[in-house]
Amino acid sequence: MYSHLRFENPAALPHEVAAEALERALRDRSYEGEAASVLVGSALNDDDRECVEHWCVQVGTRAVPGSPLLGLAGLCLGHTARRFGHLSDEALALAKSLALRAEADPSDVDGRALDGFDDIRSFLHLW
Repeated sequence: MYSHLRFENPAALPHEVAAEALERALRDRSYEGEAASVLVGSALNDDDRECVEHWCVQVGTRAVPGSPLLGLAGLCLGHTARRFGHLSDEALALAKSLALRAEADPSDVDGRALDGFDDIRSFLHLW
């Protein structure tokens, strides 16, 4: 019997629930999978740009080198730029830094940071 796989984007969680999950993952890498889903759900579906940016910046600056959450934070900043047409200076600087780190050493930050930075340049008409 053949079953069809179906992908659905994660929903945005209430801010306090998302914050708990993200903080937990920043303390204990065994929760990174859950945090990834939370961050993507927020970037794609939360209507509070400042909150989404805050958590992308927190994850992008506090996750340990080599964590998949670093590249994901960059990608999610790209989603945020696409959705809202704006990013703070701090978020822009982080996205650029993560992309540069990904170019220099993909074992430090994965290539999703490059994809996110490309989205930012495209949707915010930068550089």
